[in-house]
Amino acid sequence: MSLTNEIVLRPRFKFDVNQDNETLLKVFEDTKNTQRDFVVSRIDDHVFIKIPKAKQHFWSPQLHLEISENDTKGTCTIRGLFGPSPTVWTMFMFFHFIVACLFFGFGVWAYSNWTLDTNYSLQLFVALFMVLIWLALYFGGSIGKKTGSGQMHELHGFMRNTLRSNGISTENH
Repeated sequence: MSLTNEIVLRPRFKFDVNQDNETLLKVFEDTKNTQRDFVVSRIDDHVFIKIPKAKQHFWSPQLHLEISENDTKGTCTIRGLFGPSPTVWTMFMFFHFIVACLFFGFGVWAYSNWTLDTNYSLQLFVALFMVLIWLALYFGGSIGKKTGSGQMHELHGFMRNTLRSNGISTENH
């Protein structure tokens, strides 16, 4: 699995297997009781694989698998998405939203003051400062992705080994 694209903060993958989705979902559900290295949970056609609390850090990723049945009988598609914990992701999105609102708000205020021929330097400074804050958030997320990449590979390896140990081919994935 290649994680070379530096722009993607939440890497994804997708592949088809020659197995029905209920069998695959059962395989992952059974791993809950047979191993202690990862926390596996299932909700409908979704499987979540997480790092145990004792090994987690702020940037620890989780792997979300959606296992959906194809039109062809006996085959299914596995879609995987790596991401931070939902709490961390929500916090980052909240910060991005606040920074964007402040940027636009102060930008409009600066434009209004400019058209009225009044001082707009403070508003322009704050709007440009929001750009710096946004860049800091972006690079912080990139650093977090890099920090969690080892655990990302562990999660992907666990998924692949679980499938292989049950006779399910994962070639080229």
